[in-house]
Amino acid sequence: MNHETSDPEQQAFAELGPEVILDAVDSLGFMTSGRFLALNSYENRVYQVGLEEAAPLVVKFYRPGRWSNEAILEEHAFSFELADEEIPVIPPLIGPNGDSLHQYGSYRFALYPSHGGHAPELDKPEHLEQLGQFIGRIHAVGQRSPFIHRPALDIEDFGHLPRKFLLSHGWLPDHVRHNYEAVSEQLLDRIDSILSQTSGIESIRLHGDLHPGNILTRDDVFHIVDLDDCRSGPAVQDIWMLLSGDRSERTLALMTVLEGYEQFRDFNSVELNLIEALRSLRLIHYAAWLAQRWQDPAFPKAFPWFNTTSFWEEYVQQLREQLPAMEEDPLRLFPV
Repeated sequence: MNHETSDPEQQAFAELGPEVILDAVDSLGFMTSGRFLALNSYENRVYQVGLEEAAPLVVKFYRPGRWSNEAILEEHAFSFELADEEIPVIPPLIGPNGDSLHQYGSYRFALYPSHGGHAPELDKPEHLEQLGQFIGRIHAVGQRSPFIHRPALDIEDFGHLPRKFLLSHGWLPDHVRHNYEAVSEQLLDRIDSILSQTSGIESIRLHGDLHPGNILTRDDVFHIVDLDDCRSGPAVQDIWMLLSGDRSERTLALMTVLEGYEQFRDFNSVELNLIEALRSLRLIHYAAWLAQRWQDPAFPKAFPWFNTTSFWEEYVQQLREQLPAMEEDPLRLFPV
């Protein structure tokens, strides 16, 4: 397999160690206690760092080459804008020089207050409605102005380029490659057809990756975290990942989320036509994301099942199952 090797910056990022982590935080005038805990993040490196006589902080080191400084600062600006509206996101802290993005050696990093919690219970209607309210408020802010430096969620970045990467870098076993090539082409043709037939949808600033792991709750108080994937796209992108179960269960969950959402922003029901297309794009993108990060030692440790024969066989089957899913009638709201 023709797998690429890491460049020096990526290698240094993969080898980021305790001394650099603590020294980076200390460089901004804090006094670290020496205690730190790695948090559940793979795209970036995120740690909870203890301070002397103060509450711990969270430090996030950005993966080299993924976002420009301008794109990171635009993410920060969006989180500040949301926080100013008392929406429960967690924006970065401003450092002594008035900056939210910092540099230590070759590393770019940001600091955040530490908030604990667990994923919401999506089988609780009250949680779904409250999340709908928060998403509606985020989107009401997101529609005010566009992103300049951050990209849109589109079929090129999440479909064609990931597919091309896997096929051109020798990731797929020979007996799977033909099936992947065929089913991914069919999926992208169908996604393109759905997108071209769905008009009148507004592209707004989104969280972009609002799965339950990016929502923390404690005592029914929510915090929405990790805007690292924020980008422009249809509002339904921040909703569909909260829907699970069979069709009736997903419909009921959708109605509950939108009951909260529409207290703050109207939802265009035409966007429901996009859910399975967006799910398919996420699946296509996911395997390529893992492959592109495989030289980072954290990935083989965290995803030991990836790049096995059984993974690729099951993955192609998942893609194949999306073809009939995109032919089904989209979810519909019950008449009021």
